[in-house]
Amino acid sequence: MGVVIVTSEDAWRSRVKNVLRVLAIVGPIALLFVPLATGTPEYTTKEKKACVYCHTAHGKPDLNDAGKYYKMNKTLKGYVEKK
Repeated sequence: MGVVIVTSEDAWRSRVKNVLRVLAIVGPIALLFVPLATGTPEYTTKEKKACVYCHTAHGKPDLNDAGKYYKMNKTLKGYVEKK
């Protein structure tokens, strides 16, 4: 029987391969959880409002009261801003 000597480089390559395998499996699964219906620039054109009118900050998916109203009613017609 031969003796197998594992070097630190072999161990490192093995770890990298394991990480890549995990990413290859987890990556596509994670994409399944991306919401299919997201805010788009078309909404800003339709409602003539900036993104931050419905979102808590630019680029964030969190909705404020106007955004929650729009999500339920698919329009801002009838929404009254809180002062």
